[in-house]
Amino acid sequence: MSESLPYDDVLTNIADYVAQARIESEEAIQTARYCLLDSLACAFEALDYPECTKLLGPPPGGAGSPNGARVPGTSFQLDPATAAFNIGCLVRWLDFNDTWTAAQTCHPSDDLGPILAVADSLSRANRSDGRQSFTMREVLEAMVKAHEIQGVLGMENALSNHGLDHVLFLKIAATATVAGMLGAKRDEIANAVSLALFEPSLALHRYGSNTGPRKGWAAAEASSQAVRFAHMAVAGEAGYPQVLTHPKWGFNKVFFGGEAFRNTLPFGSKVMTGVLFKLQAPVVIHAQSAIEAAIRMHSEVKGRFDAIGRIELRSHNRTLVIIDKTGPLRNAADRDHCLQYAVAVAMLNGRLSAADYEDEVAADPRIDQLRSLMHLAENESYTEVYRDPARKWNPNSIRVFFKDGSSTPIIEVLQPIGAPARRAEGIPMLIDKFERNVARRFARKQKERILQQCLDHAVLLDMPVPAFTDMLAV
Repeated sequence: MSESLPYDDVLTNIADYVAQARIESEEAIQTARYCLLDSLACAFEALDYPECTKLLGPPPGGAGSPNGARVPGTSFQLDPATAAFNIGCLVRWLDFNDTWTAAQTCHPSDDLGPILAVADSLSRANRSDGRQSFTMREVLEAMVKAHEIQGVLGMENALSNHGLDHVLFLKIAATATVAGMLGAKRDEIANAVSLALFEPSLALHRYGSNTGPRKGWAAAEASSQAVRFAHMAVAGEAGYPQVLTHPKWGFNKVFFGGEAFRNTLPFGSKVMTGVLFKLQAPVVIHAQSAIEAAIRMHSEVKGRFDAIGRIELRSHNRTLVIIDKTGPLRNAADRDHCLQYAVAVAMLNGRLSAADYEDEVAADPRIDQLRSLMHLAENESYTEVYRDPARKWNPNSIRVFFKDGSSTPIIEVLQPIGAPARRAEGIPMLIDKFERNVARRFARKQKERILQQCLDHAVLLDMPVPAFTDMLAV
């Protein structure tokens, strides 16, 4: 590091972790493989949505790169920064990928885009020079590190309290991890992270009436920037050691209201093993257990919707802050960030899919009728267990009261099916999600090969990255 100006602790902590840590937890590697499968499932489903696919491919006026990184599920082969955007957009579009709940909730698997793109492009370059390719185990190890940086930073820094988007954690983590993959030294990694901290993004597009489709590609843009910053640092671009703590122009002063952006907790592999997978429905994380409860409630109220007089929803405080919405909803992104909308659809149909946020489904008058009967309030005990870092539960409950004075039992879900405590139940659903979406995109023989390779843990770990991405091309 520079002898003339000491680096902020956050920069050195991240640089040391990326440069020196070895991922020895086989549970973390196994979970990372499930994360990979889950993320690809999200990507393959997102390819059905024109609002997503219109953003893919090379930039306007650009062209593909014959030796570049492949974008799974497509024919695109692009420079790594553009490929990172494409992959990130697909993984994130439906709000169906993994989540880490903390002081600042984030979606760690957004890191797949930059990691896979750089591993693929580097491997193709290495192969042309007679050197070895990255293996998929190395991709999974990089995902563990990037997950860890995002989640640990999220435990201490509530970005949204300052109007900043959680994708800053992705940009920091991916920049550092990709720099390490590129062979960066410790000081180069710190320089790269300092570049990432110059450009936080507004969180405006996730809240209230401003909710919009940017939330489907904000992480993809951060991924693309991360690749560029990592390459710049490795090429010798200077860093900014006091990017956080400079008393007048630093991040803490300018973006954090004078508070310190902190990293006092150690890095390991706990975030990857502790992620929550979204398995029943593509909906914001705070609604996951509510949707599970609503699906169960379907059998209690089926055929009696006209008889409902009141629906009581109980949740933790964070749900009320983020997804408690009344009044008109403008678009699919607005609807999937509305607890009442998602619950109404799940109660009506006994399921909730990405297609249920589109205009055709939203035109069903029964949805707004049920929304008008909903009363959402905080359950303080739910807030307590949500905030408790030792439990990190995500509780919701529903009870329906009928006009004749009768009511259903309270249906309560303390932790949704994708939570770590319910892995035994959740993993079969995750694999089914992967198999279903592979079948959505690939012909039979290619589908069978993909499933055979991806569902065998040992086989996948040893697979060269270009062989993996070639297998997923169409």
